[in-house]
Amino acid sequence: MDSPLLPHFTSGLAEIAPRYRAILCDVWGVVHNGKSAFPPAVAALSAFRAAGGIVVLITNGPRPSWSIKLQLDDLGVVPAAYDAIVSSGDLAAAKLATMPGARVCHIGPERDFVLYRDLPVTLTGPEEADIVCCTGLVNEYTEMPEDYDPQLRAMRARDLPFLCANPDIWVEAGNRLIPCAGALAERYRAIGGATTILGKPHPEIYALALARIDAIAGGPVPRDMILAIGDGAHTDIRGANLTGLPVLFITGGIHAGEYGDDAERVRGFLARSEVRADAMMPRLTW
Repeated sequence: MDSPLLPHFTSGLAEIAPRYRAILCDVWGVVHNGKSAFPPAVAALSAFRAAGGIVVLITNGPRPSWSIKLQLDDLGVVPAAYDAIVSSGDLAAAKLATMPGARVCHIGPERDFVLYRDLPVTLTGPEEADIVCCTGLVNEYTEMPEDYDPQLRAMRARDLPFLCANPDIWVEAGNRLIPCAGALAERYRAIGGATTILGKPHPEIYALALARIDAIAGGPVPRDMILAIGDGAHTDIRGANLTGLPVLFITGGIHAGEYGDDAERVRGFLARSEVRADAMMPRLTW
């Protein structure tokens, strides 16, 4: 029998939901896989809200939350599943808003240009830039992080500060893994570049998300009554641990290949990753 001090496989969110007033839920890997929504996860969050709970989605998506909502609509994530969205793109936009007149070199796909909408900055090439803002690889399906090493070295030679708007290193996209902005930030930092990373597991995004929960609730919600749900050990779970939140670990996400459905192997993985979870399930269901 599982020890109560160790994470156990739970039959569904309904089993543990009565303990919590609010949920802080990861998006990519829990609610969708980049191609389509996970209907059972959407239904589980909707059921929690229908019972009076609060759901705030917290994502390392490098676009403002209004843009993330449009993506969720397209993927089939219904608005009934959540109250609000907080994104690392929100933090990046707020950071750039404090730099009027800055010349910004964008690294990432064109779809992320919405990050700069209405900001007092100018997009330019790396030779003229004051700062680099990275939202990802230009084409994450055909490129690898090492392809950017020459460009990163040139930026390092100019001592350009590097703003990473998505700390994720890899994410699921359908049935494969694709590299993210965090992989480039790691490589830039490794060659001595000044790097600022916004999003999970760092505290700023949790402060924003918890403030959003308190505002929706009409007052402070104790942290032990806010359940963090995520599949990324080094982002979702570590960030929740650092913030003092109980954790539901979704084992069927990005790390599934490391342990399968064996509870002891999952616990070993969490221990090696130096993170803690209170409960776990393969995929989010009610």
